[in-house]
Amino acid sequence: MTDSAQRREAMPQAVGDYRDPAPFFHRTQDVELGFYPAGADRMRVLLELIGGARRSLKLAFYIFAMDEAGGVVRDALAEAAARGVSVTLILDDFGSEADDIFLAPLIREGGRVQRFGRRWNARYLIRNHQKMAIADGERAMIGGFNIRNSYFDPPAVNGWNDLGVTVSGGRAVAELAQWFALLEGWTSGKPVKVRTVRRQARAWDPGSGVVRWLMGGPSERLSPWARSVIGEIEQAHRLDMMMAYFSPRRGLARRIGQVAKRGFARLLLPAKSDNGATIGASRALYGRLMRQGVEIYEFEPCKLHTKLIVVDDAVYVGSANFDMRSLYLNLELMLRIEDAGLAETMREFIAGHLPASTRITENLHHQRWTFWNRIRWTLCWYLVTVVDYTVTRRLNLGLRFPADPLPD
Repeated sequence: MTDSAQRREAMPQAVGDYRDPAPFFHRTQDVELGFYPAGADRMRVLLELIGGARRSLKLAFYIFAMDEAGGVVRDALAEAAARGVSVTLILDDFGSEADDIFLAPLIREGGRVQRFGRRWNARYLIRNHQKMAIADGERAMIGGFNIRNSYFDPPAVNGWNDLGVTVSGGRAVAELAQWFALLEGWTSGKPVKVRTVRRQARAWDPGSGVVRWLMGGPSERLSPWARSVIGEIEQAHRLDMMMAYFSPRRGLARRIGQVAKRGFARLLLPAKSDNGATIGASRALYGRLMRQGVEIYEFEPCKLHTKLIVVDDAVYVGSANFDMRSLYLNLELMLRIEDAGLAETMREFIAGHLPASTRITENLHHQRWTFWNRIRWTLCWYLVTVVDYTVTRRLNLGLRFPADPLPD
């Protein structure tokens, strides 16, 4: 069979027909949740959140680009500040390119722009990877998306596949605002020691309710969100994961394999990314996982950026990837919802992406498992896990992977 014939045989038939799902909603006790898989819906709802604020807006993003999307959000924040809303925008200085000149319309109206600073010391490796917008301490929007055109573009132009989640009702948003107050203190311009950030992030406790926030922070141990999800994986009988960057340590990969032995485990991972090294790092683990019975799929229509984990009856959604940076280093924000009905809905949501994904079979993995790929995938895993995936993106190192799911 020719390469082109193999490619046609392996490609999912629904790739060209894929469309982002419509918004859907769920109520858990007194908390209302809205889920927005489409970029256009995410932008619309974010602007509605900003436009409806009466007293305060508190936002934090890892990336804030100087493009059309960045300008639209900036202008909406400036308009809010002009009508008397207190606006605070926290940006990660490593990830965000938006400078004070670009943000001048917001600053002129009295909006505050604070930065999680980049320095050549231990803090250099720490990213404020959280994404959140809070209006009046009553309504919030979280997820994996940043402020850049590609996070709101449709799949047809390779926009990021992502998920925005709105939260209202109960105490959930008030608790998130309390966490934001810590971020404000760390980015207020006063010197803050890394160990202070570590201690406060580790000590922050939102309680143990059915809906609760779990934070990731710089730690020599597993962060609170990671400790929670890994503890549940160790006991789980069902695991579904839709994850942008997947490169855990091999011991944690074994735990995922043990879920498959007890019951069922499925991973939906990217075939396209902004950083080919992260795909190589994931593929370095495929053989071991499949031998333990884990089902693996690669999503084909566009870049995958969603961070969603369903473990038994618990749903985790937010900013954290399943890699060493999100487990140990980054400031991350994850929402955990314990609700069997929502867990089933989110499993169906993940399953809805499978017709546009390639199932990684042992035969396909064997075809890819060439001598050169073994070397470069192992190198990718090392660079992403031990060094830093942001550094690998900037260095490139020739670690490019085609969207084509077949071997080189």
